[in-house]
Amino acid sequence: MSHIAHIALGSNLPVSSGPHSGNRLSHLQFGVDQIATMSALTIEQVSSVYETEAHIWPGAPPQAPYLNAVLRCNTDLEAPALLRALLSIEQQRGRTRQPENSWLARTLDLDIIDYGGLKIEDEVLTLPHPRLAERRFVLVPTAEITPDLFLPAPFEANVVYLLETCLDSSDVHLTPHKLRIPEGT
Repeated sequence: MSHIAHIALGSNLPVSSGPHSGNRLSHLQFGVDQIATMSALTIEQVSSVYETEAHIWPGAPPQAPYLNAVLRCNTDLEAPALLRALLSIEQQRGRTRQPENSWLARTLDLDIIDYGGLKIEDEVLTLPHPRLAERRFVLVPTAEITPDLFLPAPFEANVVYLLETCLDSSDVHLTPHKLRIPEGT
């Protein structure tokens, strides 16, 4: 069965050398390129690229700003399989998720924010993304590409309403950068 999934991409850690070298935009494009190669998935739309300040744990040292974007994909993958594939892509770019480093800077962050309007809650995956309504850096690009996206409980609202009522006051700046969907995928 096919589902529409929305995937948030973020990067705030440019790496100047080594196997994961590249700037923030190249990390995002790597994510798009790898997602586009996944079987049983088609990228339908990619948002503009936005720059935002890092959300950090109170008292943590400052971090570089993030570049963020959102993809709308059509997929036959089940949500847990999609998550495993996204985590593998993150690892290819040098990220290992662990609870103690969840607020650290990263080369590539990939999150499923919605999966066909389904509510999923288990030890590995919670959908819709539980902090979605607190993050303008996800709401703005999502509203750009799917303004009528309705999110189930606990939100029970569309993404535009969540953006209008979001308490996050951080600036979300549109950049001139563009992500491209690879041809032939």
